[in-house]
Amino acid sequence: MVGSRHQCRATTKAGTACGATPLAEADVCFWHDPEHAEAASEARRLGGQRRRREGLVAGTYGVEGLETIADLRRVLQVVVTDTLAQENSASRSRTLIAAVAAGAKLMETGTFEERLVQLENVMETRLKGGKR
Repeated sequence: MVGSRHQCRATTKAGTACGATPLAEADVCFWHDPEHAEAASEARRLGGQRRRREGLVAGTYGVEGLETIADLRRVLQVVVTDTLAQENSASRSRTLIAAVAAGAKLMETGTFEERLVQLENVMETRLKGGKR
């Protein structure tokens, strides 16, 4: 029984093994435990709402993600625009100062990234035998 304690004994709707860790003193996980059915259902509902809200907000603000410098710049632009629209306050000023600092760091990082690409291109050309 030791091996079965590491994996839920229930199956998914697709018929595959669940794979989640079972609850203490149980053979099934939170999602498959009948005693937690109501809480699991509510958690699924809230998760769906969050994903829909994420998609709506991302589309509204034109934010694709946070994987690139361009993505981060877009988020920063949204923050600055929204902050500038607020009434003047110490909090607003602190937010704008933080945004300027973040923007400066993004510019620095972007410059380093561009320079690195240029250096890599030069080195690749040299390694192939065509000196520049």
